[in-house]
Amino acid sequence: MMKSENHPISYNPKRTLEIRPLGGEMIKPAELIDIQGATGLSLAARRLYNRLLANAFGPDMGYEGRDFSIPLSELRGTHAGNERISDSIEALMKTVVIVRGLDGRTTRVQLLGGNDMVDSERRHGMLTYSFDKRLAPLLRESVVFAKLELAALQAFGTKYGLALYEALSRRVRLHHVFHEDFDVEAFRNLLGVPEGKLPSFGNLRQKAIDPAIAEVIKLAPFSCDVEPVERVGRKVTKVRLRWWVKTVDEMKAVYAESHTQHSLLLES
Repeated sequence: MMKSENHPISYNPKRTLEIRPLGGEMIKPAELIDIQGATGLSLAARRLYNRLLANAFGPDMGYEGRDFSIPLSELRGTHAGNERISDSIEALMKTVVIVRGLDGRTTRVQLLGGNDMVDSERRHGMLTYSFDKRLAPLLRESVVFAKLELAALQAFGTKYGLALYEALSRRVRLHHVFHEDFDVEAFRNLLGVPEGKLPSFGNLRQKAIDPAIAEVIKLAPFSCDVEPVERVGRKVTKVRLRWWVKTVDEMKAVYAESHTQHSLLLES
């Protein structure tokens, strides 16, 4: 069991699936945040998966074989057709991830199980879906989670920013823990950088890390930074991710910058 001083504020002996999210937020079990194998998923697929999780969230997710339904209109967003929904669903079904439990167990699961999509002139569009049966017991025993703001989830423009936001939302609630060190490869996986892409740390920082940090600072109630802490020769081998809750002045600065950018768009 985790030491009490390291329990996140979100730790609850009632278990994650019994927590009731507040309006405008979703609860995401930690077991579905720090996973390996999801680097090929697009931003659209990640957004859709969060929507499916939020719709299904509750004790029923802890039972094998349960089906959940959601209107297609809630998944389309700004896209009128179903093609992008179908693409994202198939990508989720093909993605096998590694989930590591707090008890040391390693489980490989598909992110999304079997599903049916009905959309015709005679019936309202509906997606009925399920999760991998091996995911159910992991979620049933989950006691650590992240609270994610639904508006922020939709506002992120890159999958790297969204992934960093989710990872930090879980960690920022820890007591007396304000940073974590990662091997560069592990941090690439956390951000969702595909294997072989952005191979040098300079490219990784410019194309993935810095844009992700900028989005988090703009959209989240916390800030973060990433700095190298270990090198072998000239090669960066380990980085440190630091996080902190924004001060009032930091919140005001972000708001002022956002307001200025909005005014410039209106004038252009």
